[in-house]
Amino acid sequence: MPDHSLTITDDQRHCAELIWEYHQMRQPLRRCDAAIGLGSHDLGVAAFAAKLYHEGMFGTLVFSGGNSPTTAARFPRGEAVHFREHALELGVPDDVILLEPNAGNTGQNIAFSRDVLAAVGIVTTSILLISKPYMERRSYATARKVWPEVEVTCASEPLVFDDYLTAIGDAKLVIDMLVGDLQRVIEYPGRGFAIEQDVPDSVYAAYLSLLQDGFDSRIMAG
Repeated sequence: MPDHSLTITDDQRHCAELIWEYHQMRQPLRRCDAAIGLGSHDLGVAAFAAKLYHEGMFGTLVFSGGNSPTTAARFPRGEAVHFREHALELGVPDDVILLEPNAGNTGQNIAFSRDVLAAVGIVTTSILLISKPYMERRSYATARKVWPEVEVTCASEPLVFDDYLTAIGDAKLVIDMLVGDLQRVIEYPGRGFAIEQDVPDSVYAAYLSLLQDGFDSRIMAG
């Protein structure tokens, strides 16, 4: 069971905040041909997608995601299905939403959503990727590799680090996820999954420090 009572040190918080800020692209929002809501444990993605729809940022929304060990209990019918239901509750019309219920990773989220859009005849030259805050950079790097023909803009709920910790309620899990996503930003280009992203020395040092402190449950083996 996760240790929800874990108290992180000031140094660990500083390191986590450095990585949190690095993961967010801070791109200016603009209207795109379509949006993809990337499935995860975070229903805030669906809520923010609904907000952006109502602001006129896109006309078609794909929710993408099957299940994973971290989401199966919370979203038993699959991430995309639950995200769609939440968006409908928030006033997004049913005919705006397309479902992609099979993706098991970010590359599949993007590739399978591209295929769903093409299957219904939607010509896409620009895409808005809506994700968890700390997943922006990885989703951007992945999309530029998987779907290089489109212009990619990333967006997430505008939350500060402490607010996200409060929302999730598990500091160890959040920092583990920040560290795990940074490992993927670093290593995925070498595996052919994403384009390279520059990692500042201060961010890499924070990553190594948190690894040394045991924030490693989301680290890939090998």
